[in-house]
Amino acid sequence: MAYTKRIDGRKANEPRAMVAKVGVIPRADGSAMFSFGDTIAIAAVYGPRQLHPQFLQNPERGILRCYYDMMSFSVTERKKPGPSRRSNEISMVTTKALESTLQLENFPNTVVDVFIQMIQANAGTRCAGINAASLALAHAGIPMTELVGAVSVGQIGGSVVVDLTKAEEDYEEDGEKMATDIPVAFQLKSGKISLLQLDGKVKPDELKKAIEMAREACEKIYEVQKKALKDSVKEVKE
Repeated sequence: MAYTKRIDGRKANEPRAMVAKVGVIPRADGSAMFSFGDTIAIAAVYGPRQLHPQFLQNPERGILRCYYDMMSFSVTERKKPGPSRRSNEISMVTTKALESTLQLENFPNTVVDVFIQMIQANAGTRCAGINAASLALAHAGIPMTELVGAVSVGQIGGSVVVDLTKAEEDYEEDGEKMATDIPVAFQLKSGKISLLQLDGKVKPDELKKAIEMAREACEKIYEVQKKALKDSVKEVKE
């Protein structure tokens, strides 16, 4: 049976309401908040700064390090404090999704650290984190070729939908999980995919449709990100 009506009434191609703001952590070199509904991510950037110990330095370019984690109170069942195997994996894919857009050849022997914290979680956390991190890097003035936008697309009971909630991720029929989670990130100027993951099973035609729906959603994300950056410039001028 097809999944015909979403729990929160959204259309299949409709992401949750998005909010973005930069400069949320004054002491950081750059910072941003990005939310999909009640999934809220905050990212803080420090650097470029000298990398220590020296044997880790790259004399040809700087390096990017991303650290993703969830606050203990971000979910209904208290999360154990500190990084986990899942958070380490998301930190790695976040780094990969962002680093090719940064012109770190201008900063040899340095490191740019990005700290991403989920302060509230209702699915889509890695994607919200990537959106916040890309905004924070732009706010920090790190030379970039383009912003990165990310969204989770899913196949639920035969229907492809954008920006799954936790309830949709856990959707079952006859005791069997029927949802597939597909996080996708796009470099928003070139249109290149910088992240594509798949948790579950999906047919080739459904995957193609999911990627196209993700592209359309990321165009909306891009507008939200641009507005946040423009609003911060207006505030400085005023």
